[in-house]
Amino acid sequence: MRATRIRSVTPHVLMADLAEPFAYSQAWYRRRGAMLVEVVTEDGIVGWGEAFGPPELTAPICAWLAPLLVGQDAMAREALWQTMYNRLRDHGQRGLVIEAISALDIALWDIAGQALGLPVHRLLGGPLRCEVQAYATGFYRRELQDHLGYLTEEAEARLEEGFSILKLKTGWGLAEDIALTRDFRHAIGPNIGLLVDCNHAYDVPAAIAFGRAVADCDIGWFEEPVQPEDLDGYLEVKRGQPIPVAGGEASFTRWGFRDMITRRVADILQPDVAACGGISELKKIADMANAFGVRINPHVWGTGVALAASLHLLAVIPDNPPGLFPRPPLLELDRSPHPVRDALLAEPIGFAGGVVQVPQGPGLGITVDRAALKRFAA
Repeated sequence: MRATRIRSVTPHVLMADLAEPFAYSQAWYRRRGAMLVEVVTEDGIVGWGEAFGPPELTAPICAWLAPLLVGQDAMAREALWQTMYNRLRDHGQRGLVIEAISALDIALWDIAGQALGLPVHRLLGGPLRCEVQAYATGFYRRELQDHLGYLTEEAEARLEEGFSILKLKTGWGLAEDIALTRDFRHAIGPNIGLLVDCNHAYDVPAAIAFGRAVADCDIGWFEEPVQPEDLDGYLEVKRGQPIPVAGGEASFTRWGFRDMITRRVADILQPDVAACGGISELKKIADMANAFGVRINPHVWGTGVALAASLHLLAVIPDNPPGLFPRPPLLELDRSPHPVRDALLAEPIGFAGGVVQVPQGPGLGITVDRAALKRFAA
C-alpha cells in the first residue's frame, strides 16, 4: 500500500462556560473545554484525536510536535510515537507532553482505519465485544446545601436513562464522606451498582478508615484513594480495607504503569486513552496488565473523540479472568455538564438499555461537527 503522508497538524482549543459550576475534591469547574487535534493527509484523510488535561497547555505541545509528523507516513504509528516520545523524553515522561502525544496517536489510528476502510477495533485484532455496559460518572459537589437531595435526584435521572451502575464523588472530609456514602447507598437501594471516587483526597489512614466504615455498602471499587505518586500508599490501602482499589488515570505510558502492575498496587487500573499515550500505549498497558491478572477499566472524561477511542479499546480488552461468566470491562460515561462534548459530534454516540455500541465505521467511526469547532473556539 502506498504511503499516506501527513500534510498538516492543527490543534483546536475549545471552551464553554457552565451554567452551574461543580466540584470534585481538588477544584471547582466553572468552564469545560477540550483540545482536539486534526491531522490531515496529502490525500485528504482527516484524523481526529483528543488530549486530556488543560487545552491551553496541550495545544502548543501538539503544535511543537507537528513538524516531526508533517511529511511522514501516517501509517507508521509506532515509529511516529517513538519519534515524538524520544524527542521530548528528557523533558516530558508524564503529564502534558504525553497527553499531547496521546491526541496525535489517536488521530493516526483514525487515519489508518479510514485508509483501510476498517474500524480501529479491527486493526487492534477484535472485536471481542460490540457493546459495552456503561456506568454513570457525575454526582459532583454543587453550590447547594442539600447534597444528598440533589445527588439522589441525579441518581433517579440516571436510573431512568438505563444506568445500573453509578459512581459517587467523595473527598469532602472523612466523616462527611462516610455519612454521604452510606446515605446514598440507602437512597439508591441495594440492587444498583455503586462505585466511589475520592480523586486522591485522602492520606493512607483516612482511606483505610473510609474503606472499613463503608465496607458493608457493597462498593464495586474505591478509586484514587491516595495521591497517584504514592504507590506504597496504594498498597497499604489495598491491604488495610476490603474494597477493591482502582487508579491510574494520572499515570502515563507503559513505564508509568509498569510498577503499578508488577507490584499489584491496585485491583483495577484506569489508564485514559487521551492521557496515557494514546491507543498505541493503552493497548500495551492493557496487554501487560492482562499478563499479571490485573483488571483494566479505562478512565474516560472527554468529548466523543476520546469516547470513541475508548470504545474501540474496550472492544478488544480481554475478560479478566475469562470464563463462561466473565466480568467484562466497563465504560465510564460522563454525564456531568459539558457543552462542548454534547455538541461536538454530528451523530453522538448513543446510550440505550445500559450499554453503548462500539462504533463500526472506518477509523474512529465518528464525524466532528465543524460548526461546533467554530462555536466553541477559544
